[in-house]
Amino acid sequence: MTDPADSDKPGASSVPEYTPNAAQAQVDKGPDATQKKASGEPAALGWERATLEKLAFASLHEQRLARRWRNFVRLAWLVFLIGVAWFGFDQSNTTKNVTTPHTAVVDIKGEIASGNEASAELILSSVRAAFEDAGAQAVVLLINSPGGSPVQAGIVNDEIRRLKVLHNKPVYAVVEESCASAAYYIAVAADKIYVDKASIVGSIGVLMDGFGFTGLMEKLGVERRLMTAGENKGFLDPFSPQTERQREYAQAMLNQIHQQFITAVKTGRGTRLKEDADTFSGLFWSGQQAIELGLADQLGSIDYVAREVVKAEEIIDYTRRDNVAERLVKRFGAALGAAVVQATQSSAVLR
Repeated sequence: MTDPADSDKPGASSVPEYTPNAAQAQVDKGPDATQKKASGEPAALGWERATLEKLAFASLHEQRLARRWRNFVRLAWLVFLIGVAWFGFDQSNTTKNVTTPHTAVVDIKGEIASGNEASAELILSSVRAAFEDAGAQAVVLLINSPGGSPVQAGIVNDEIRRLKVLHNKPVYAVVEESCASAAYYIAVAADKIYVDKASIVGSIGVLMDGFGFTGLMEKLGVERRLMTAGENKGFLDPFSPQTERQREYAQAMLNQIHQQFITAVKTGRGTRLKEDADTFSGLFWSGQQAIELGLADQLGSIDYVAREVVKAEEIIDYTRRDNVAERLVKRFGAALGAAVVQATQSSAVLR
């Protein structure tokens, strides 16, 4: 044993005495505490650094999740659009080929105009498919339209008359509520026209409408500053006075188009037409009156025509409609075009 007195002697050992409490304190401090103490770094600074690292990693994780979610949404929309396009174009390109005898129907509804469902492009696409089908015993134009473009109607009229001769198939027009103006222009290409007694038929005329604000502008003290290269470039401008020469020119053009309409009606109706002073005046009549005037042939619905006239009760619709996929493509094309124009304008300004 060591004498306590020996510790005071020179050369005595200075080894610290082991105690359990001292060892546990050393363990609690750990290597980090020893390292921080050795490097002189405060414990609070190390805690802040660890917290910042955790925040940075959390932010990075959230950004990765957001990016993945955006990519997923874009991919989902892409798959959806591809599916819609495939389904839509597949439906629009499906050609009917029914070998059993049937009556082929093509709807002509709404305003007849380019870009509408009652455009020459869609109507003739449907009519050609009906004519080319061997099972179609006749083509029926189911009409419910107030009219529209004489250009579109003239194109349809000419092509139907050509297809009748080419395929040697009869064409019938069946009128529902109305068959006026450009719609009647199309109907006279048919071999016979069937109407309801209350249908509206006729309106064989042409119009060009607009407004003139010159008098109002003078009262308000507004001066119209229109510059043109060419004396008639401002023709039909609503804020400029119309000259007598311009009015006569417009009237002559309307008369010419009207005469084209009259010729089509006379060609289509032939001797059945009971012409009088009002026939080509732009008036319209009920279905019963139209039959009396020779503008229509007899009363009848689509079912009546299929059953009693065509002798093929099965009715198959050949109408081609602007489907969802085509509308999406058109809207996308319009949006893309607008974006290109905007980008071009922006770049021009920046330059």
